[in-house]
Amino acid sequence: MDSEDELAGRWRDGDEKALRAAYERHGGAVLYLAQRMLGNRTDAEDVTQLTFVAAWTGRDTFDPERGTMLGWLLGIARRKAVDRLRSAARDVRVTETVRSQAAPPPDARETPDRVVDRLVVADELGRLPREQRRTLELAFFEDLTHPQIAEVTGLPLGTVKSHIRRGMANLRRRWEVDGAASGSRSAGPSGAL
Repeated sequence: MDSEDELAGRWRDGDEKALRAAYERHGGAVLYLAQRMLGNRTDAEDVTQLTFVAAWTGRDTFDPERGTMLGWLLGIARRKAVDRLRSAARDVRVTETVRSQAAPPPDARETPDRVVDRLVVADELGRLPREQRRTLELAFFEDLTHPQIAEVTGLPLGTVKSHIRRGMANLRRRWEVDGAASGSRSAGPSGAL
């Protein structure tokens, strides 16, 4: 069995036997991490495979002076697992959005003013920077809490809160300008968004 340094050298040189040796030595740890993060053995096996494929194709980025091969592989596995979680969350959001828009329930309170208000809000949301718009959509349309938004987007919690606060301020300023131009338009009983 090669030492860690010998394995690292063979790995960086592109020796395919080093790939097998690395998998035999570290595959269990990578699978364990992936399964702990994903909670699903099938997805964990996929992430393990993706990890070793990514590591092999990017083997020239491995620097044994900066850390161990195991640490490097676990870092790749963590990123792949997070990508898988984000993809799954995105799939759920898309499915829920499609379901919610498939057959909207009839609403007796649906007045022309409410339709216009929704269109104005949608237009104004479209003018916001992408991350501000996304955090507001997650907060108000998907009813996620700030920590949930941070988890879904991968943004720090403070950044999520700042995006929501600035996005609301931008919408409020635009709403007041539009409201002043088009008459008395309010977002609800209190007149605030």
